Amino acid sequence: METVSDIARRLADNAEAVCRRYLSNGRREGRYWLVGDVRNAPGRSLYVRLSGSGDASGQPGKWTDAESGEHGDLLDVIAASCGHANLRDTLAEARRFLSLPATDNAEPANPKPRKAPGGTPAAARRLWAAAHPTAGTLAASYLAGRGIHRAGNDPALRFHPSCYYRASRDDVPGVRSTYPAMIASVTNDHGAVVGVHRTWLDPAGGKADVAYPRRAMGQLLGYGVRFEAAAEVMAAGEGVETILSLREILPAMPMIAGLSAAHLAAIRFPETLRRLYVACDRDAAGKGALATLRERAVELHIEVVPLIPAHDDFNSDLCAMGRDAFAGRAAGLLRHEDVGRFLKS
Repeated sequence: METVSDIARRLADNAEAVCRRYLSNGRREGRYWLVGDVRNAPGRSLYVRLSGSGDASGQPGKWTDAESGEHGDLLDVIAASCGHANLRDTLAEARRFLSLPATDNAEPANPKPRKAPGGTPAAARRLWAAAHPTAGTLAASYLAGRGIHRAGNDPALRFHPSCYYRASRDDVPGVRSTYPAMIASVTNDHGAVVGVHRTWLDPAGGKADVAYPRRAMGQLLGYGVRFEAAAEVMAAGEGVETILSLREILPAMPMIAGLSAAHLAAIRFPETLRRLYVACDRDAAGKGALATLRERAVELHIEVVPLIPAHDDFNSDLCAMGRDAFAGRAAGLLRHEDVGRFLKS
């Protein structure tokens, strides 16, 4: 008879198939399955790791809910989605699932290795190497249209004139396979590129007219798009444009974009960090990420200071208010000692 650990490992080997069965309201994005919660509500707050990262930072089948702070494994997913009251029922359901033959939707537990398969850190580094500096490109024009002017030569950003776009089931028929794209590098604690974030652009202006104009790939959990080296005082936010908007008025403050509320909640704290400004979006997922970061920071004696936008996010604030009013509002959100040190209108 297989032990509970044996069953959990077998479920992890078939993590995507488990998610398709028990978290059917979600979808795969890169290495993760995103859904609303462990009870299969629609949304993107909960993320399940579908494959290992090649180091000890995460295992397949582990999940975290950025809004509630819950976390667990795939046995917990089965228990919650089926409404089980005891472990015996959950193990029985898991055994029934594992005895089923593989379906067309499920990938084999041990697929043959491919050279730099799509979505891996190696593929992300390859795309990053093929991209160019953003100055004078469509990416710089796109950012300027969002009120962002300081990012033209930022080393964390590049531009690709013809970046592959994989159509999803939500795209209209005939969507193009390539678009220009702004590329942001996701780096680990040592500054190595482990992933990228892509924003596909319309040559006529704005984002490309596709279902999902923003996607990330590579090793994301715990990491993010970094602007300046880590220090005692930093800011962290969800989106690249949120962080770039803050850097318009706080250019000397080190910042990191987690790329989603779930990933923001899971960013790794640098050893030097003592105060973290959290620029969360004005929604339930943003509040959940803030709560998780506060809980994680307590035992490390890191002060967490919320930065709450007036609108849905800080890029909306910058566009609606203009730089001067945006800076004035930010001054009221910062600690007094940081205003003179970082704020520049």
